[in-house]
Amino acid sequence: MATQVSSPFRDTESSPKTVTTTAGTTLVYETYGSPDGDPLVFFHGMPGSRLLGELLDEHARRQDVQVIAPDRPGFGQSEFPDRFDLSDLSSVLDPLLSAVGADAVGVVGFSAGAPFALAAAATVPERVTGVDLVAGETPPAFVEDRPGIHRVLGFLATRSPRILGAAFRFQATLAGRRSADAIAGTYTAEESPVDVSAEVASVVKADFRESFAETTAGAVADCRRIATPWPVDVTDVHQPVRLWHGTADHLTDVASARALASALPHASLTEFDGHGHLGALLAAREELLATVGE
Repeated sequence: MATQVSSPFRDTESSPKTVTTTAGTTLVYETYGSPDGDPLVFFHGMPGSRLLGELLDEHARRQDVQVIAPDRPGFGQSEFPDRFDLSDLSSVLDPLLSAVGADAVGVVGFSAGAPFALAAAATVPERVTGVDLVAGETPPAFVEDRPGIHRVLGFLATRSPRILGAAFRFQATLAGRRSADAIAGTYTAEESPVDVSAEVASVVKADFRESFAETTAGAVADCRRIATPWPVDVTDVHQPVRLWHGTADHLTDVASARALASALPHASLTEFDGHGHLGALLAAREELLATVGE
C-alpha cells in the first residue's frame, strides 16, 4: 500500500493510488486540482516523485484541471520493470489513463520528466493531445555543453550504476538533515525573480526524499539517458509542443531547449529571463494549465 504524505498546502493527507502496468509492475500516482476537471499527466524530474504535482494543485483547481502525477517507474513507490526504456511508455500511459477514465491527455514533463512526455507523444500519439516541457532534459544530440555534474552522472550510470545508486541513497539520507530552503536552493537561480515560499520549499524537500523511497533504479536510468541516445526519435512528435525554460537554468541549458524547439515540427519556446530550474516551473504553471482541454 502506498504511504500517505502530509501536504503543506492541503488540510488532509494525500491519498496515492496504484495501478498495474502492462509489464505487471505497480505504478503509484496521485491526483491534484479539480477531481472532475480536464485531465493532464505530469511527469516529475530527478530526483522526484508524484509529490511535486502539489505545486500545480491550487492553479489546477482554479482552472478546472485534474493533474495526474505518477511516480515514474523506479521512483517513489513505483516499481521499475525489467529492461524498461522510453519506447515502453504505452505500458505506463495506457493503464494510467484507463484508471482515471481518460482517452487522451496533455502531458507535462518537468526536467528529467521531459523525455517521458516526448516519448509518450511519439509512441502513443493517439493518447497525447499536446506536450509541455518545463526546464526539460533534451536528447544528447541537442546538447552542446553538458554541465560537469551531468557528465559525471552519465559516466557513472553507464560504467558503475551500483556506485551511483549508493550515492543517491546517501543523498536521500543527507536530505533528511538539510533544511527545505537549502534543498530548494539547489534548483533556484541566484538572482531568481521568483520567490520560493516556505510551502514550496517544503514540497521540494518531500519530493526529493520520496524519490528514493523504494529504489534508485529510476534515477540511474535517467542519468544513463544523459549520456546515451534515446530509443525514440522525438522529431516524430507532431502534436503541439511548448517549451518553457529559464535563461539562468544551470541544470538544463536553455540553448539545448532552443535547439530542440527548432527541430520539432510544431514547437514554441517561452524563455523566462533570469529564472532557474524550479523558477521556470513556478512561472509557467498558470499559463500551461490555462489551455488544458482546448
